[in-house]
Amino acid sequence: MKRSDNQYKFDALRQQFSTFTFESQEIELNNGALHLAFSFNLDGKYHFTPTLTIPARSFYHWDLFPEEQLQTLAFHIGMIELVSYWKIACPKKVMVKPFSLTERQKSFWKKLYYNGLGEFFYLNTITCSETDFMTIETPEGKPFAKVDLPLQEKAIIPVGGGKDSVVTLELLRNELPCTPLIVNPRGATLGCVETAGYADGAFMVANRTLDPVMLQLNKEGYLNGHTPFSAMLAFVTILLGFGSGSRYIALSNESSANESTVPGTNINHQYSKSVEFERDFREYVAENINADIQYFSFLRPLSEMQIAYFFAQFKAYHKVFRSCNAGSKTDSWCGNCPKCLFTWLILSPFISREKLTEIFGKDLMADMSLRPIFEELNGTSAVKPFECVGTVEEVRACVDAMQNCEGTIAAISPKAETNVVEMLKRYNEENFLPDKIAAILKSKLYV
Repeated sequence: MKRSDNQYKFDALRQQFSTFTFESQEIELNNGALHLAFSFNLDGKYHFTPTLTIPARSFYHWDLFPEEQLQTLAFHIGMIELVSYWKIACPKKVMVKPFSLTERQKSFWKKLYYNGLGEFFYLNTITCSETDFMTIETPEGKPFAKVDLPLQEKAIIPVGGGKDSVVTLELLRNELPCTPLIVNPRGATLGCVETAGYADGAFMVANRTLDPVMLQLNKEGYLNGHTPFSAMLAFVTILLGFGSGSRYIALSNESSANESTVPGTNINHQYSKSVEFERDFREYVAENINADIQYFSFLRPLSEMQIAYFFAQFKAYHKVFRSCNAGSKTDSWCGNCPKCLFTWLILSPFISREKLTEIFGKDLMADMSLRPIFEELNGTSAVKPFECVGTVEEVRACVDAMQNCEGTIAAISPKAETNVVEMLKRYNEENFLPDKIAAILKSKLYV
């Protein structure tokens, strides 16, 4: 098989750069705001200092947080941040100085990095085994402390501006105290929490910055690609859970996220949203940080179809929600990407074509240029889009539910295996919902 240009680049960079180092971390508390900074370097030639700032809120208690425990939680955020910088040159050795790691802990991180970079390796046509892609060394550190702080029956709900987190928020917030969390606020995320009735200061914010040196190296042609953002979010929520005394971290990842992007492989754009990651993460946190805090996806028992059914009922959000990555900077639907098209399709059994045209700004079903994307979504093409989209089965069921497909991009589509009503009655038992939380969700299911 012919080696790709990026494979040559990958091999050359690994020869040129031998070590990526996590040098140190800094924690600063200023007027109630928590500021984290991490120091990374690539063979001492390139230095990176990404940051995370948590603005002050009345429900945080950072001043009561034992220093060594706060250092533990900051360290884990640094460990997930480093992979975004490591991937620039992919050196064979990662040196971690702030704390030591056991072999079992190293195995967790290697698996997370490798699978979280599955799309990165695939799209760059780079071949490298999990065994060989890196070693992790911690020669100078000491073991990090476990966290032992009291938690209450409260939930944190990360809000991304799309339909999924809206459904979680609406189904849970009248059942127990809930606080939304936004990472790097923008129009849609703010619009969703405001529509839910949360005033400024009543929700959590995390401001994450990327080091400009990394962005410049990307422009210069160093390796670049997808990293597991949801894993970073996971460790941030653990920090905020203890900071606010919240026992539950309720994500909005659905069962559809478990489907591989490339059929027959483990390559999944949504790996860090998958039940496999969720299981590994929960076990790691319970074993190494604290067994009381509960990280789970509230929507894991559901499919994208069921989430769309719920979201269609929350009409106040229809004007403010956004799920389009291409239009995120302008807070708009681009109308030309897999995320836009899938969102249209999954809502189509529950919202009229006229209303969807109003939401998206155009009739996506009439745009014949979207036909290739549609074929990726419905399984006609060999590979699904590298986006957070649902299953082939769901897309085909949506097409079957359309009253008239003639003259649309869905005019010819493989026959659906199941119908919409049947899919609305499902409940995936492979989930980690605490019993009281599962009872809430089951009480609201389609009957």
